[in-house]
Amino acid sequence: MKQSEIKELSVAELQEKLSEIKKSYSDLKMAHAVSPLENPIQLRSIRRDVARIATELTKRDLK
Repeated sequence: MKQSEIKELSVAELQEKLSEIKKSYSDLKMAHAVSPLENPIQLRSIRRDVARIATELTKRDLK
């Protein structure tokens, strides 16, 4: 998810998206622990998406 896409979403949408992405991250992480993923770079990209969304939420809270 790109930063420009994140900026367009509302706070409620961002919180919903954050919980959704965190769940998919934990599912992928568990799957990777059991057997190697075909594309382990997915873990990094999802983790960075979580950070982007969390950062945007923090920015909006400070305003």
